[in-house]
Amino acid sequence: MGFSQGDVILLLLPNSIYFPVIFLAVLSIGGIATTMNPLSSLTEIRKQTVGCSLSLAFTVPEISEKLGALGVPVIGVPENGSFNSKSKEFSTFHWLISGDPDCCPRPVINQHDVAAIMYSSGTTGSTKAVVLTHGNFIAMVETFVRFEASLYENSGSENVYLALLPMFHIYGLSLFVTGLVSLGSAIVVMRKFDANEMVKAIDRYRVTHFPVVPPVLMALIKSARAAGAGCFGSLKQVCCGAAPLTQKSIQEFVETLSHVDFIQGYGMTESTAVGTRGFNTKNLRNYSSIGLLAPNMRAKVVDLSSGSLLPPGNCGELWLQGPGIMKGYLNDEEATISTIDKEGWLHTGDIVSFDQDGYLYMFSRIKEIIKYKGFQIAPVDLESILISHPEISDAAVAGYV
Repeated sequence: MGFSQGDVILLLLPNSIYFPVIFLAVLSIGGIATTMNPLSSLTEIRKQTVGCSLSLAFTVPEISEKLGALGVPVIGVPENGSFNSKSKEFSTFHWLISGDPDCCPRPVINQHDVAAIMYSSGTTGSTKAVVLTHGNFIAMVETFVRFEASLYENSGSENVYLALLPMFHIYGLSLFVTGLVSLGSAIVVMRKFDANEMVKAIDRYRVTHFPVVPPVLMALIKSARAAGAGCFGSLKQVCCGAAPLTQKSIQEFVETLSHVDFIQGYGMTESTAVGTRGFNTKNLRNYSSIGLLAPNMRAKVVDLSSGSLLPPGNCGELWLQGPGIMKGYLNDEEATISTIDKEGWLHTGDIVSFDQDGYLYMFSRIKEIIKYKGFQIAPVDLESILISHPEISDAAVAGYV
């Protein structure tokens, strides 16, 4: 089982304390990491295996046979730290993590070298392989140094983060595998989502910060209502991202967990999760905004029809430029050119607006826009109207042809 700089290594793993160890180790020796949902079908695994030209895979024992059938060398990874080091199943993994880190010469790695291949639905169309560099990840870590480090300065106690978001996704990867690890944060890792276990983990480990996606936010609100007043006393902040939230959901959270600071953030796989982060102050509680731009990032809002630059208060497509922007899509020059223009602007496909203070607000995605008799209708607008009805708990709107 050999390895050369530039080889692609798959992490087909659920959330684990070993996920950051393996990911960062791969990058440190010049490898290219690619991640995948461990619940993926054999067909999906085969497609990514061929597309990335995999050399090696780390996975849990129950998936090893699938990869073995595809001819990919596999290293088994235990579920937790208390595994039998003498077990043949994990012998290679144990040898790797207990070996001398200086036994082999370190390769020369440049910022423009490829660090990871992450899969995304893209700004439009089908799933694409996003090529990210070491420089992209450095930019992403800088975002955490800027935004999260202040939490330590203003906190009288240790901050504890709950890692429930999947680490194979860019949101969880940026948070728990690189960003917060770079700050030395305390992180509680959950293998998968379970509402009851989520509640137990927050109380047992005195979780202070909880990054979520909209469905998890709703589960948290439901759990808080069931528990009654005074629940989740350790929580200081909840941050939501990955999809737009309705005003009703935001209001329900603020009313149910009034002692918890609520913010939203924005990022894409194509921007290495670098984008914006919400900010609340004593004088400004801007719950609806997805925040201010990350360090070293530029943005503009462009008219969908004319391509002209729009002033604050107007809705258009968000374009981003900065060190977090991907190198391109793997083996897809046409898609890369249509997404990143000659000046390096990433056309996100998201409909947004800025206010006069630089706060960003997201409304929908271009590919979700419904065109009806010359009108452009954002599904989220209709969903907000529907969900405002007291007897409707959730709603989803899609175009019908």
